[in-house]
Amino acid sequence: MSQPLADFKVGVDNVIFSIDTVTNRLLVLLVKRREEPFLGKWSLPGSLVRQGESLEKTAYRTLAEKISVSNLYLEQLYTFGGPNRDPRESPDSFGCRYLSVSYFALVRYPEAKLLSPFNQYSSWHEVKKVPQLAFDHNQILNYGYQRLRNKLEYSPIAFDVLPEVFTLNDLYQFYSTVMGENFADYSNFRSRLLKLGFLLDTGEKTSRGAGRPATLYRFDAEAFAPFQDKPLVFI
Repeated sequence: MSQPLADFKVGVDNVIFSIDTVTNRLLVLLVKRREEPFLGKWSLPGSLVRQGESLEKTAYRTLAEKISVSNLYLEQLYTFGGPNRDPRESPDSFGCRYLSVSYFALVRYPEAKLLSPFNQYSSWHEVKKVPQLAFDHNQILNYGYQRLRNKLEYSPIAFDVLPEVFTLNDLYQFYSTVMGENFADYSNFRSRLLKLGFLLDTGEKTSRGAGRPATLYRFDAEAFAPFQDKPLVFI
């Protein structure tokens, strides 16, 4: 006898990362659940897919309901659909299953404003201090964090959220915040990126504190094209 087909409800969960460059903290946006299951627990922002709505549109809607942001990077992450991942599933084989298509986003922290009325239920949490989350959201978060680290090694997603002009130290702090304490030495990072030639010297400098004025650079997407998707460009 063949196994009966599963009946699925499809949801989207967003892993929304940002970087507080003032305190060099990698952050993730969490929401406090206002209904069962897991009432009062922190979770990733998500929603079931509505009638006539694409997965990507659901991801953008879920993000737009929580925060206002102009600069962001968003891509589909993974599909989580194991049995019993959601307490609402019926214990028998004919019950509805809950499948989560996850996305991860990287947004510019100074411009990411929490929206009312959601701001009393939403907050940024440092990734390394995240509590136990609802459902399997710790697993989804960990998967998203690993994807973010991998993307930073070979793709220019950092420039989607950095200011248009930046110093090499700004860029280095961004990478070291995400990649961790054992990230590349600054001098090696600096010499490697300048040698590759996709950072343009604007001819302008910025003065911060008592040190020497720092050169401001701009990312050149056309010059980066030959390196697209090649591993370890930034490492």
